[in-house]
Amino acid sequence: MIITRSPLRISLGGGGTDLPSYYQNHGGFLLAGALDKYVYLTLHRTFVQDLIVKYSKLERVSTADQLEHPIIREAFGLLGMDGKSLELTSMADIPGGTGLGSSGSFTTALLKLLHTANKHHIAPADLAEQACQIEIDKLHEPIGKQDQYISAVGGITAFTFHQDGKVDHRPCNIAEETLFNLEDNLLLFFTGYSRSASSILKDQDDKSKGNESAMLDNLHFTKDLGYQSLAALEEGNLAEFARLMDVHWQRKKTRSAGMSNVRINEWYDHAMTNGALGGKLIGAGGGGFLMFYTADNTRLRHAMREKGLQEVRFRFDFEGTKVVAQN
Repeated sequence: MIITRSPLRISLGGGGTDLPSYYQNHGGFLLAGALDKYVYLTLHRTFVQDLIVKYSKLERVSTADQLEHPIIREAFGLLGMDGKSLELTSMADIPGGTGLGSSGSFTTALLKLLHTANKHHIAPADLAEQACQIEIDKLHEPIGKQDQYISAVGGITAFTFHQDGKVDHRPCNIAEETLFNLEDNLLLFFTGYSRSASSILKDQDDKSKGNESAMLDNLHFTKDLGYQSLAALEEGNLAEFARLMDVHWQRKKTRSAGMSNVRINEWYDHAMTNGALGGKLIGAGGGGFLMFYTADNTRLRHAMREKGLQEVRFRFDFEGTKVVAQN
């Protein structure tokens, strides 16, 4: 049996500039952090000829190309595997559709699993590119490259997306005290809403492809916020980092009518009057997790609990996609 895991993520600045429709013309930049919340996949050999796949559904097929699950089908195809006599199972600490990049985490964990089964080592950046190839090039999802890269490399990382598709990345140079304060005072609350990132990102993607000036100006501004957020973190200025998150969220809401709703806005305002210095909705928008930086985490926790929002506590993951068991 082989078990792999891949971390979920939060965006820390510049999110949205990793879509090809933007970076191919203008270049993109963002910060992301990998969390100690994971997607897990297991693979083992069986005594039957069929391929058995267990996720939210159960599939049993003769060969992998008959699978309904598009990512699993394409991953087996990319590696030239028919899947015979294998059983694949997936599970996650947090369900998909909640803005934490679960699709990219799933794809990198799956590819790591299959490469390991083939006794083939693959570097994190190559793993991320293969995941992007499946989701963006083969399945034509209107998504970016952030999720695949941060899940593969882990850490708190700065990514530069070049017009030719090349991606550079480096770990943020954050002091230990700043990291501890960030982990203690950056809080995640689940809104109770799940949504499809693709449906929300399609609107941004279409407007970027159409060179709509308002969308491009928004993304240019957001990219600059990414650079400013990196500087704030590396200088240890977490109050400024929090302020930039709020600026980002106010601009992000103007990208699409589906980005927020009345209840999310109410919860956000409640947090800002109860100790939050800044925050935003994680992911494409429309649901998932609200994230806040606060100078008084006890006060904010009590305030959001009163509103019925569940907190998910976390630390950052610095290992990225990895094999956790093999025998």
